Amino acid sequence: MQNPARNWLGGACLAMALLAMNAPAQPPRDTTGAPSSDGQHDFDWEIGTWKTELRRLAKPLSGSREWVEYSGTSVVRGVLDGRANLVELRVASPAGKIEGVSLRLYNPQAAQWSLNYAGARSGSLTRPVHGGFRNGRGEFYGEEDLDGKIILVRFVISDITANSARFEQAYSDDGGRHWETNWIAVDTRIGVE
Repeated sequence: MQNPARNWLGGACLAMALLAMNAPAQPPRDTTGAPSSDGQHDFDWEIGTWKTELRRLAKPLSGSREWVEYSGTSVVRGVLDGRANLVELRVASPAGKIEGVSLRLYNPQAAQWSLNYAGARSGSLTRPVHGGFRNGRGEFYGEEDLDGKIILVRFVISDITANSARFEQAYSDDGGRHWETNWIAVDTRIGVE
């Protein structure tokens, strides 16, 4: 018989290994494209206003394949001289609306970002995900409480251009062996702050 605690520990070790693999291996670039001394400007490209097209899996990790589509805006503002930023998300659909804010903080000692999200409906912060960018792709890992069970969460930012980007969130309830994508957003720039 398998020990659930041992399985979770193995999965947590896997998640930490994935996080370590995604630490910046080459110098991050500043807003001019030149190498910077650290990653504190990794999100500078995103400052501005974006049209957000979002798809959310209605019931993650339940076997359901029902997706709900939303449309709206994301506004990203830099704070603390680029070491942090605030994202204000407002999207709606016939199924309802999602409003939330994400505070992203750069830790210069770890050379990593923490992404901290709070939905307007709950009024509380979720557990942060941590990580950084490598080769134009951001990967962030953490834990989340889903229906009373602690699961792993992965957040990926990819396909980044000056005017568009893709954001995906996935959950794993088996220690990172399998991931189920439950949130896909494609942003297109509509304004600069």
